[in-house]
Amino acid sequence: MSEYYIPTAPSETEFTEKRSRFIGHVWPVETEEEARARIEEMRKRYHDARHNCWCYLIRQGGVVRYSDDGEPQGTAGQPMLNVFQREGVTNAVCVSTRYFGGILLGAGGLTRAYTRSAKDALDAAGISVVRPWTVVEADCPYPFFERVRLEIPALGGVEGDHGFGAQVTVRALLPEGAAEEFGQRLRELSAGGCSPRVVGEEWKAVPRG
Repeated sequence: MSEYYIPTAPSETEFTEKRSRFIGHVWPVETEEEARARIEEMRKRYHDARHNCWCYLIRQGGVVRYSDDGEPQGTAGQPMLNVFQREGVTNAVCVSTRYFGGILLGAGGLTRAYTRSAKDALDAAGISVVRPWTVVEADCPYPFFERVRLEIPALGGVEGDHGFGAQVTVRALLPEGAAEEFGQRLRELSAGGCSPRVVGEEWKAVPRG
């Protein structure tokens, strides 16, 4: 199973274009039901708005949906969806609320505004990569702890929850194939006194650098 990208966290952004107010929201979601619940939540919160346009992408089943919610066809939902597709982001829902300011934006202006609303919200949410990580542990003397920690990001890994007892139990999530090099580096640093062991595999979302 290959890696994929999701929003890191919920977000809310806002800007004004020719007196029309655009409020963008993005959330990470796992199911279509969850996505629709978020859309309904925004419809209720902004019940007095002219439009609540939306799109969502769900990885399971390849579900892709969008709505212009009364805007001219093709000027809102599809441009919003394109923002996520260009970034390769899935398991995401985006709602862009528009309070009409009295000035018509035209089809091109609407497309640009809804594209910006989705992109601003996604940028604010951030993008994480979900991928399989090799989980490793190593019991190390305290004097080596800080040095060992530096080796984890050097190999593209992520620190786990370390354990502290008579020695430090270093825990790390490493990209596939990096465990062997990690072990070699730790053995060299500690003159053989610190040797990591692979304890499993874990799928985890980590913010994209």
